[in-house]
Amino acid sequence: MTAAAPNPRTGQIPVPVDTARRPDVLLRRRTPDGHQVNAWWMIGAFVGVSIAVVGLLNLFPGGS
Repeated sequence: MTAAAPNPRTGQIPVPVDTARRPDVLLRRRTPDGHQVNAWWMIGAFVGVSIAVVGLLNLFPGGS
């Protein structure tokens, strides 16, 4: 029998860590350096959350 290589490589093999594919991050996207989120996304999120809160509060009876 002959071996494929006289001295096979053993030990730990370094694996490059890709920060965009960490398991603790669900939806991460690579963006160029200096990228900023458009202000309209934040305004829309505020309006959406406000409408959801008011809608949920209307489900509970209130008053005295």
